[in-house]
Order: sequence, then structure tokens, then C-alpha cells
Amino acid sequence: MKINNIVIVGSGLIGKGLALVYSGCKDLNITLYDVKDDNVLDGVYKNMCQLEAHGVFTKDEIENRMNRIAFTTDFDDPCFAEADLVAECVFEEMQLKQNLFVQLEGKCRKDAIFATNTSVMSITEISAKIEHKQRLVGTHFWNPAHLIPLVEIVKSDYTSDEVAQTTLELLERAGKVAVLCKKDVPGFIGNRMQHALWREALWILENEVADADTIDKTVRYSFGMRLPQLGPMENIDMVGADLAYNVHAYLFNHLDNSTTASPILEELKNQGKLGFKSGGDGLQQWTPEQIEKSRKDLNEHLIKMIYDKRS
Repeated sequence: MKINNIVIVGSGLIGKGLALVYSGCKDLNITLYDVKDDNVLDGVYKNMCQLEAHGVFTKDEIENRMNRIAFTTDFDDPCFAEADLVAECVFEEMQLKQNLFVQLEGKCRKDAIFATNTSVMSITEISAKIEHKQRLVGTHFWNPAHLIPLVEIVKSDYTSDEVAQTTLELLERAGKVAVLCKKDVPGFIGNRMQHALWREALWILENEVADADTIDKTVRYSFGMRLPQLGPMENIDMVGADLAYNVHAYLFNHLDNSTTASPILEELKNQGKLGFKSGGDGLQQWTPEQIEKSRKDLNEHLIKMIYDKRS
């Protein structure tokens, strides 16, 4: 199946990122849908301008890309009937996603692919209320979606091989590194590994082995530096399975194996100390200027690392 028309439902950070990603395909028509227009296309344009500042995009390319993106607040817009793929980017709430796909099934062709963007939720459960369950597939974009190369294509218990392969090929066409998660397991591939690290980091904090800043420095300036080049499986082969076995045989008994969320996070949540989103009060204290700098620095770092260009 050839994908020519894409509708993106939800115009938050991920939705705007997807619009930018897919706009790189000259043969795609993209429509962003949301219930209200909060200068959505301006947000897409702003992300493109940041890339222009680093020499990644030209002004002409930005103009061409923006011309491929439309926006609507009309749920009866013909774009839904014409869609070859609908990418859902709404809030991470199971019933909201389930009910949205029921509505979409009444508006879209039977062969249209439904792609749900979620970082941990069950793709199988999301598809529970629709009739044609084989058409729904998970596409886990990482934030910021227009910069992080990887997208996890996640099969539900019902997703057809054709739908998974077509979606994977589309994302590769759009310049992404697409990988297939063969089973619908909580957290998929990346977040299972990421949150295992977070669990251990929080244990170190809870047990006063090190403070939050020290934990982050330890990751940034040790194994974190080699992760973009050397993944864990290759690293094991590099150092040897015998060494890895001996380290694990000794260490694993001492690692955190909690099956509940950290009490530190629970306390922060109950106190409304949510980090950046609550004004900077979280595991550490952040001023508005530091918050802005952290977000900007992340994008700048990713742009330089991915495109290897300097402004």
C-alpha cells in the first residue's frame, strides 16, 4: 500500500514534530487536526527555523515543507476519508485513545492504517473497541520527535505484518531509524531499558549514595558518552560474555528490583513538585532561565550530534 495522505490527530509537541518529519517526503500530503488552533503551524515553522539556523534547512526548503502541511479543526474534513494513514498523538489516556479510534473508524477507509503514538501503553488494549484491529499499529516517537531518529513500530496481538511493514517503510522514507518491536510488551524496547536505569538512579538517591546532580554527571561523563556509538549488546561482545557474566553474577543481587514506583517520586507528586512543569521545584531546583536553557540545550545538542553542523 502506498501512503500519500496522512492525518495527524493532536497538535502538541509530538504532533507538530510528526508534521515536520513527514513534510520531508515530497509526495506526502499532511493535515494536522486538533479541536482548537493555538498557532499550531507557527509551532512547526519555529522548529524548522531552529534547523535553518544550523544550516540543516534552507528558507526554500522550509517554504516547501510548510506548503505540504495543512491544519483543520473540522472533524468532518474530507482529509479523514482520504487518509491512507492516521497518526494519533492525543493525551496518554487509554479510554480517550480507544474512543478516538472508534470515531475514526466511522470516518476513514477500511484499509487506512491507524498509528497510535504512545510510550508505554498496550497497543492491543488501545485497539480493543475497533472492528478492524489488524489495521492499528504502535509508532513510538521519542521527544523531540523531529530530532530523535528512532521510532519503534509496535505490533499488537492483531496487527498485520503488512501494516507493520508499510508503516516501517514510510518512516524510513521520512528519514527515521525505524525498528520493529515484535511483541506488545509494556514499555516496548527503549523505555524498558530507560526506566530500568531510572529505577537504579532513584535507588542511589533514596539511599544517599549520591545526590541528583552527581548521578546525572556520572551518566553524562561515563557510559552515557559511548552509548550513541556502542549499544549494550555490542558492548558485551566487545568486553566478552565471560566478563559480563562474572560482573552480573556478582552485581545483580545488589541492584534494585522494586516492582513499585519510587517513594521519592510519590512524595514529589503528592506535593505538586513536578519539576519543570511546576515551575522548577522537583528533584532539583530550577529557575525559569535554567529551564529554558535545559530545553534549548537539548535541542542544540541533538541537532549538532545528528547533523554534525555548527551555526
